[in-house]
Amino acid sequence: MKILFVCTGNTCRSPMAEAIVHARKIEGIEARSAGIFAGESPLSVNARKVLDEQAIGFEHTSKPLNPLDLEWAELILTMTHSHKMMLMQYYPEMATKLHTVKEFADGSAGDISDPFGGSLNDYRRTFDELEQLIDKLFQQMGTT
Repeated sequence: MKILFVCTGNTCRSPMAEAIVHARKIEGIEARSAGIFAGESPLSVNARKVLDEQAIGFEHTSKPLNPLDLEWAELILTMTHSHKMMLMQYYPEMATKLHTVKEFADGSAGDISDPFGGSLNDYRRTFDELEQLIDKLFQQMGTT
């Protein structure tokens, strides 16, 4: 399964989600991430600190969403409903594989809060939320 995580700038949420998936090392699961409004920037300092605390080694430079990434992905998971709606507007042909992380993982509504510019604890909370949702996602897929 090829999973693409999408957020705004690709410096916090989607790369942390990608890193969590990579750290799980589940055979047959690949992950990438991109940002709807991303440039080329390093992983945010606090995201790096949180991944280091979790002993997750992960090299990352943010990248803008590319239509080739959308084609590559079998599952596209956005951090917010507005990200999903924006992608639906520009890429309606992707509708069947496009979901928010929360709706796909556990059927709930709501967004993953953006820790950008927040405290280290804000990043830890976002990481914990992503980790729990990704574990649920893998349970749904039967790969734990």
